[in-house]
Amino acid sequence: MTARVRFAPSPTGTLHVGNALSAVANRRIGDWLLLRLDDTDAARNVPGGEEAIVEDLRWLGIAWDDGPVRQSERAERHIAAAQEAGLPQRFDGVMLWRDDGSPTFHLATVVDDIDFEITHVIRGSDHRPNEELHAALHRALGTEPPQVIHHGLLVGADGKKLSKRSAGSTVASLRETGYPAEAVRAYLEELDLPRHDVHLDLERIRSLSVDVLARLTDEDLAARAAVPVEAAPLMRGAHDLVEARRLALSVLDGPGDSPRDASETLIRFAELLEPMPETLSKDEAKALIRELKAVGGSLKALRVALTGAERGPELWAVLRALPRDEAMRRALPS
Repeated sequence: MTARVRFAPSPTGTLHVGNALSAVANRRIGDWLLLRLDDTDAARNVPGGEEAIVEDLRWLGIAWDDGPVRQSERAERHIAAAQEAGLPQRFDGVMLWRDDGSPTFHLATVVDDIDFEITHVIRGSDHRPNEELHAALHRALGTEPPQVIHHGLLVGADGKKLSKRSAGSTVASLRETGYPAEAVRAYLEELDLPRHDVHLDLERIRSLSVDVLARLTDEDLAARAAVPVEAAPLMRGAHDLVEARRLALSVLDGPGDSPRDASETLIRFAELLEPMPETLSKDEAKALIRELKAVGGSLKALRVALTGAERGPELWAVLRALPRDEAMRRALPS
């Protein structure tokens, strides 16, 4: 049997990481996925909320087969279905539509699941209280309810549901931290369908981020960090893209023009560098360092001149990242 599933967030802003867990599970299990926006509660919707959710899903690499479908645009259909079945406004003690004629979440959800032939509903355990009511509504409307699978929630260190103010609680905050999409998606895939609530493990996401960045080509890493490809070696070993870009810019932006004496090391460095190409290869940069070291040059003095710091990325990577003329300007400022 084809598994037809739906992911149905409310457009209340960027995607919560717990909702992203449901989205990943639905995409993994479903042969066909509907993206539905549960926007029947207009007071909770925020401007740009739908666009933020769509952006977050696309960033995670989650594709859908139909949608986005807005429940608010199907209100007439929801009410018509209830009236055709002779349902009262209040069903099992729950309002199905408001006095202004707009359907509530419960009626809209069940009618949409019927119309889109949803076979499996996969969602967080916080929706478990709705299961019995929705099953009864299905039968009152003349259909059998879909199979329902509830999974545990992502919670904070205190065991409570993550608020959107908690660190790493939204997909957007993880993206802004610099974690690549592949790392966040891999973490959510690892969780699968947890039977119980699980603590959000930012250290695990960070570890996966290191692995993802290590596998990227120089071209891809540089593109994601928005720096020249020659700076890619500077970023190796970074934990996230924000750190990677900071490492690259610490070299590319330079130490400033603080006055200093032109030592013998820097003069010899400039002599060795002048006839070389504008952009050094890895082998050329390493050869230059070896030759400078062989004549007693101070690599520490060179590093400070080029970067303003006594420690940092490997010196050959610094020379690889800097254009020849810029490196000479830093070594021998006028």
